[in-house]
Amino acid sequence: QVQLRESGGGLVQAGGSLRLSCAVSGRTSGYAMGWFRQAPGKEREFVATISWNGERIIYADSVKGRFTISRNNPRNTVYLQMNSLKPEDTAVYYCAASRTQALSATMYNYWGQGTQVTVSS
Repeated sequence: QVQLRESGGGLVQAGGSLRLSCAVSGRTSGYAMGWFRQAPGKEREFVATISWNGERIIYADSVKGRFTISRNNPRNTVYLQMNSLKPEDTAVYYCAASRTQALSATMYNYWGQGTQVTVSS
């Protein structure tokens, strides 16, 4: 059974940084990983995705140049380094696993429970 667990969220001032981690357990060899976020009253939105071998990375325009996704397969962990945070980045952040790298949440088979990120102005 695949399980994902996010950590690293918290409260940070605008301009600050946070690093989210996603611990992966179960059979996910070959899976792409993604980060999504959902703010109150809004739909879940794509943030970033990374292929199994890390060679293909895609970011949402809203985070490009500020966020970095990475993965350490031997440690079964995926990261999201978030720099220059803005109040509009406030959301619950989710990691997800997919057999096929995609930008749509519907393509992801497994999800974590989410971690709250709050950016104060």
